[in-house]
Amino acid sequence: MGDQISPLPETACGIYKPASLATLSAMTILWANGQWLDALEFSFSPMDRGVTVGLGLFETILAVDGEPIFAAQHLARLRASCERLGWLPNLPDCQPILRELIQRNHLTHGRARIRLAITGGSGSIHDLTLGSDHAVWITAVRAANAPPTTSANLSPWMRNERSPLAGLKCASYAENLVALADAARLGFEETVFLNTRGQLCETATANLFVVKNGQLLTPSPASGCLPGITRGVVIELAGQLGIACTQGDLSLLDLQTADECFLTSSIRGLMGLDRFERTLFPPGPLTQALREAWHTATRRQIQSC
Repeated sequence: MGDQISPLPETACGIYKPASLATLSAMTILWANGQWLDALEFSFSPMDRGVTVGLGLFETILAVDGEPIFAAQHLARLRASCERLGWLPNLPDCQPILRELIQRNHLTHGRARIRLAITGGSGSIHDLTLGSDHAVWITAVRAANAPPTTSANLSPWMRNERSPLAGLKCASYAENLVALADAARLGFEETVFLNTRGQLCETATANLFVVKNGQLLTPSPASGCLPGITRGVVIELAGQLGIACTQGDLSLLDLQTADECFLTSSIRGLMGLDRFERTLFPPGPLTQALREAWHTATRRQIQSC
């Protein structure tokens, strides 16, 4: 699920921290508006609504051994999100740029985090039209290996499933960061949001799945959750494995009484949830089977490029 300031390295507990100058200097080259730039040379208008009001979109893409994973799905989601805002940006053929960006930053071995972002540009706050000076830029930084499991609490804040931004990966990410910081203060690595109807929605940076009686369950997009790329891949993989997957309304009790539980995100892949508040979840066979299937799918992506 993402970040606001680029680049945002991930700590061991999965919480995103603002980038330091040292991190910027480590990320040598970025692509911005058709140009290759040193990271410290990149700038855009202080009147850009991406800065002043958080009007922007982004995608976070995993790369493994130099190859972007499920990049086509990410780019399709970005285009669809732009259409929802009435934007028609001149997006380039990004896949060759992503590969060159990885090479220029010496990230062809191991895991890397690619971030593709677009701002609204300058303009009136009463007008959503994409400004002529809007920025499109792509960064790449090293990504740490994801832990196999994580913990989460119940967020005291709710998702608004009726928000006009529901389902969009927006630059205005402060709500997620505040919720993550609150969870970290209490000793948790993630936080689970309910929506205004009291149904399960998602976590601050991932989608949520539970397993009950051999069935895989996940909140539907109507819950207000982001339609995650890895979420979609896992649902497809479950079908290939003959695992029934239902998208629908889930209650907090469904999570508390689950046999297994896991989270999905583009950078971390499929990660078991071993503790929710005081409830412990042992490692489960469906989680393991789907994790192996996801790793196989990522290897196929690499081999097909």
